[in-house]
Amino acid sequence: MRGMILAAGKGTRLRPLTDSVPKALVEVAGQPMIAFPLQLLRSAGVEEVVINLHHLGAQIRTRLGDGRAYGVRISYSEEEPILDTGGAVAAARDFLGGGTFVVLNADTFCELDLREVIAWHRQRQAVGTLVVRADPDALRRDDIGIDPSARIRRFLGRDYAPGDRGPRLMFAGLQVLEPRIFDYMPPGAYSMTHDVYPRLLAAGEPLVGYVHDGYWQVLDTPADLAAGRQEIPGRLGRGSGGERS
Repeated sequence: MRGMILAAGKGTRLRPLTDSVPKALVEVAGQPMIAFPLQLLRSAGVEEVVINLHHLGAQIRTRLGDGRAYGVRISYSEEEPILDTGGAVAAARDFLGGGTFVVLNADTFCELDLREVIAWHRQRQAVGTLVVRADPDALRRDDIGIDPSARIRRFLGRDYAPGDRGPRLMFAGLQVLEPRIFDYMPPGAYSMTHDVYPRLLAAGEPLVGYVHDGYWQVLDTPADLAAGRQEIPGRLGRGSGGERS
């Protein structure tokens, strides 16, 4: 299996810190935050990883090198101009398109058994599995709803099928995908969330939600980063996302 980490963003919500350091290299618990998704992939046996680069990308390439220090082999996908999440995955089709693959955000720490998620995805013969979590306070705008079989039936507040959708959920920034998804992904710059997944749902493709109720922390605002720096050091080693390299 192969994986992709999305790391091209400018990290505008963390400015001025990210004016000189790419967000993926901002340190949390003594290591760059991108170390956490790298370790999560390695824990699931995913050893071939591509990372997309744009803002201060040369620093990421220099810091991570070929990935040997993290037990993986890293390739890089340079973007100029930046392609957004969907365009980034589409641009890596030659690398990712040989079978089931995983896409993660660089700015998320998640205590998750990724092997279990991959097995769960395959059992359901889905074209895509999104890791989702409860969003009872509607802090995000994802507004995802799944039916009793875990099929996503509501996405970004839009209903795609009648029936029970359960509680309001949000996307946790990790997805397991099949190469068939590239049928819905032309070249260009666009979003996985706002463009690709609504297209899949409108076509009736099996897109499912894996509900994660364990620890999760995004690191994309000053408040999030402060929380992560306080909480994550004590959690390292507890879950797959917290293994030390």
